Amino acid sequence: MAEVIAQEKQGGSKQRKKLIRVDMTPMVDLGFLLITFFMFTTNFTKPNVMDLGLPAKSPHPPKHVVDTKNQVTFILGKDNRVFYHQEAAEDLNSSNLKETNFSGINITKIISEAYNKAPKKENFTIIIEPTDDANYKNFVDILDNIAISKKERYGITDIKPWEKKVYEELTK
Repeated sequence: MAEVIAQEKQGGSKQRKKLIRVDMTPMVDLGFLLITFFMFTTNFTKPNVMDLGLPAKSPHPPKHVVDTKNQVTFILGKDNRVFYHQEAAEDLNSSNLKETNFSGINITKIISEAYNKAPKKENFTIIIEPTDDANYKNFVDILDNIAISKKERYGITDIKPWEKKVYEELTK
């Protein structure tokens, strides 16, 4: 605790004056304790977290397959390139795997055109397939464009071998 030391001053006057001196050493310790407390309890930056609502993994995979007319597939490639198609495995080739850019207008337009052509709009699904060369920013951009287009059914999966073959033909 702080100590108050009173000293009497000797002098020729009739009143004795007391000098008061407060020892401030414990206050320095208290100041460092407060600084340490606030440093440990303060958040310096808020974490940037993207909420992905992923379903629980089922031991029995679904038996139904999304029809190619009820889906659009985006392939995220290297060098900020994005390709899309609505074809089955046997129909996909380098002429119908189309390329676009990450402009929100283009991707939203592609999604809305595919949605309007879908025979069962309640089953319309957007499939995102990032390649090993894709970067995280492009993945976030495509998710943002899906949110802008207000489509809630989307899936994220690995690129299929038959799609990878056509993709590699176009990127050579």
